[in-house]
Amino acid sequence: MVEIKVLDVPVILPNGYECERCVNRLRGSLLEVYGVKSVKLDPSLAKLTLEYDPNLVTLEAVERRAREIGVELEEKIVHHTMPLAGMDCPDCAVKIERAVTNLPGVLSVQVSFPASRMLIEYDPNLTSPSEVARRLRALGYAAAEAEKPKEVSIFWQKNKLWISTAASGAALAAGLVASHLGASETAVRFCLAFSIVVGAYYMARSAVASLVAATFDTNFLMLLAAVGAVAIGQWTEGAMVVFLFSLGNTLEVYTTNRTRDSIRSLMRLSPETALVLKNGTEVQVSASQVAVGDIVLVKPGARIPVDGKVTNGSSVVDQSPITGESVPAEKGPGDEVFAGSINLSGALQVEVQKPAGETTLARIIHLVEEAQAKKAPVQRFTERFGRIYTPAVISTAVFLGVVVPFAFGGSFEVWFTRSLTLLVVACPCALVISTPVAVAAAIARAARMGVLVKGGAVLEHLAVLRVAAFDKTGTLTLGRPSVADVVSFGELSDLEVLRLAASVERLSEHPIAEAVVSAAKARGLKLEEPSRFRVQPGRGAMAEINGTNFLVGSRRYMEEQLVDVSPADSVLKRWQSAGWTAALVASDNRLIGAVAVSDTVRPEAKPALNALKDAGFHRMVMLTGDEDEVAASVARELGLDEYRSRLLPEQKVDVVNSLVKQHGRALMVGDGVNDAPALAAATVGMAMGAVGTDAALETADVALMSDDLMRIPQVVQLSRQALKIIKQNIAFSFTVVIFLVVTTLVSGLRLSLGVLGHEGSALLVILNGMRLLNWTPRS
Repeated sequence: MVEIKVLDVPVILPNGYECERCVNRLRGSLLEVYGVKSVKLDPSLAKLTLEYDPNLVTLEAVERRAREIGVELEEKIVHHTMPLAGMDCPDCAVKIERAVTNLPGVLSVQVSFPASRMLIEYDPNLTSPSEVARRLRALGYAAAEAEKPKEVSIFWQKNKLWISTAASGAALAAGLVASHLGASETAVRFCLAFSIVVGAYYMARSAVASLVAATFDTNFLMLLAAVGAVAIGQWTEGAMVVFLFSLGNTLEVYTTNRTRDSIRSLMRLSPETALVLKNGTEVQVSASQVAVGDIVLVKPGARIPVDGKVTNGSSVVDQSPITGESVPAEKGPGDEVFAGSINLSGALQVEVQKPAGETTLARIIHLVEEAQAKKAPVQRFTERFGRIYTPAVISTAVFLGVVVPFAFGGSFEVWFTRSLTLLVVACPCALVISTPVAVAAAIARAARMGVLVKGGAVLEHLAVLRVAAFDKTGTLTLGRPSVADVVSFGELSDLEVLRLAASVERLSEHPIAEAVVSAAKARGLKLEEPSRFRVQPGRGAMAEINGTNFLVGSRRYMEEQLVDVSPADSVLKRWQSAGWTAALVASDNRLIGAVAVSDTVRPEAKPALNALKDAGFHRMVMLTGDEDEVAASVARELGLDEYRSRLLPEQKVDVVNSLVKQHGRALMVGDGVNDAPALAAATVGMAMGAVGTDAALETADVALMSDDLMRIPQVVQLSRQALKIIKQNIAFSFTVVIFLVVTTLVSGLRLSLGVLGHEGSALLVILNGMRLLNWTPRS
């Protein structure tokens, strides 16, 4: 005998992270419990769906074990984001990942070269951030400190590569001029040697670190080529290799920093200080020291430093840095405001609702950083290819430079030079960097649009989607229904029916319930305090008021409760033809009235859906718990391909699963909370209006910070442009490498020209990827 149960278990995950690895650890540990057959976790991590044999294990035992596992994970696993300093090439990321992964207690490492950050998962009992920082220093890198360094240090850190490159270039030029003017060979070689030493300093340091990490990176290969050129007396060629590589590397770092700056600009949105009102006095404090419940004064023209609720004052606030909305929003008492947005006019007093580290802006920054560290499938392929390809290139170069001259009688200098050139031109630097730069730039651009895309894999999936499912209420419609009509079927007045319905629904969070309660309050009706309140999601609610049982819900709900709904037939038919939703009201299983609620289609819904059709979406489905007639009315108005009505949350999951099965992949757009299971079932789950909603930010693969449906076709366009650029970069990288390798092997290629081709291709790939930072959607 097997039973299936859904448990409301507050599953604890380390440091509040919704980490896929931790979810899998929790699932795996529960599956080890004798008698448990299967475990599913919904994306919000608040529920466990268990399939178990009650003859072998009790439900209480499984629930207890789930809590124990959560506590164990909390104690044994820490997630830490570490800014990195000194990363100047894509090989650095791979090198750091391998070296840090080998530390005792480190469970996983993800390094993003474009973002210059490392996400590390470790056991605090076995290692610590200081141990990780020590390993980084041994590799020639550093964990960037939170504190600002001295100005001299800032200048040197920002310009060290430029200074090294400029010094190398100047010494090389001096050597060439000296040679042209007939200076002594000693003087010329001194200039060239100085050029090599100065230009190769950072290259040599990284090469040594790569050997420590048991890898061969581009720096090691370039240094080997330069040393080899000097060994056979080609001093000028060796200096040219070092200078050109240093120049290319410097330009790569400079351009890549523009991508990193897009994230740093997010961090700069939140002010460092806040004006807190204490006993009527303005006190300036650090924004990080502001506590929940404090009242913060925000003057006109200032950035809002906290997430909170306006308690006094009114103003117009520019929320575009957070939501991407171009039109400022009016704010008054009771309205929410977010850290990083700009107060344009009047002064506001804001009650702080979240600590500095948990604001919506802070979460956005964290999620964008995390997304940039998540690798796209194509990026994983290029990295795996590089791990096999690079040793093969070194082996081939050794064969050409050593075996061919002695075994086949070729010129040692000719074939040794070709082997050195091969080391340079065959290095897959442009290929390795082709994907991460484009992904990072696309994610950063999406964030500026008010759209959070959680990683390169999501970006790739978005680009190839052609089928979409949409929740109706709050997604395709405004989600703010209002009462359109009230009818009594007995002695009670219409207002009394509305009052009783609102009294039952006052504890419910459903949009229809909120509309009923708002309408009753607007009419000045006094609501009763319900007891024994129970809600059945997607159906209705029941409660006891003054000793009498009341039901409020759909026709289906009433029929399940054996209530005769025939008195409402004619009214329901009229309302359904108008596209209104009916909430029936019953007392002691006798129908006493009905309330009609209407919702309005979003004005941008039809243009957004048309834009998706133009983008190649051939099937779009609306999912709703409303009655068939209401759903049909909205579907006709929007021109949708089909609709599914009277769906419960678990039935929405079934529909999404069927779409994925039929078409291979599907997009699901919902509100991120009620539709969490369906969002998780889709290939890509997209949450609408996620600003300030922690569950939506954590649940969805893509989070739209505003309620603007036009962001959907825009982010699809962006993802397709990103995938197009990635393919361009990969094709270009392969073409250049093949051309340079063939030229080197067949006719020979100057070592310096090989470096120029190698560095030039990497730089072009970066610049091509960075075009996404300035991408604009088609109208």
